[in-house]
Amino acid sequence: MYQFNHRWMHNYNPYASNNMNMNTYIRVLHASPGAPAVDVYVNNNPVIQGLKYKEFSNYLSVMPGAYNIKVYPAGQQMNPVINTTVTAGPMAAYTIAAAGVLPNISLMPIMDPYVPPQNPNMSYVRFAHLSPNAPAVDITLPDGTKLFSNVKYTEYANYIEVDPGIYTLQVRPAGSEDVVLTVPNVQLMPGVYQTIYAVGLVGETPPLEAVSAIDGRR
Repeated sequence: MYQFNHRWMHNYNPYASNNMNMNTYIRVLHASPGAPAVDVYVNNNPVIQGLKYKEFSNYLSVMPGAYNIKVYPAGQQMNPVINTTVTAGPMAAYTIAAAGVLPNISLMPIMDPYVPPQNPNMSYVRFAHLSPNAPAVDITLPDGTKLFSNVKYTEYANYIEVDPGIYTLQVRPAGSEDVVLTVPNVQLMPGVYQTIYAVGLVGETPPLEAVSAIDGRR
């Protein structure tokens, strides 16, 4: 299980109504198929350790500004697989996904909600495409109803409002009726934002699959 360091970050609830500061809130998703567990360093400080494929870190808070991000295979401090600078703006929340296949891995920032939805009785869901060798896709219900259309790799759709419940989702190449992935038992809860991520590889290992996360978790 990954660990995180508190020296410059702390756990944060992006939904908290009593938070009046200007901080930015981020979590990290390891979405690089075939890559080992990783350690994440920020300004050369170890912040997240042992984050495995398909795992999310907790939300962490930072002051607005520019930060150097290095990602290493877990337990190493030489030859980072990612070495880049990210800028954290004020009053924002992000999931930062490590996406792509070694050695071509990069960080993909995905904007998350900063405040809870206005309607606590409805569910809010979106889709993010993080499968490096998959074409653009449509996300549908089993009856063919399209929820999201023509989402390309490293793109993510806007949230849609739906009734809470348990859904079966299907992934189809954009414009096609072929189903390449069925995702059963997706529970969408009232009053929360949720993202379904396509990860893995089509026809290869690890396989194409979906992971789900509540955004701005309370």
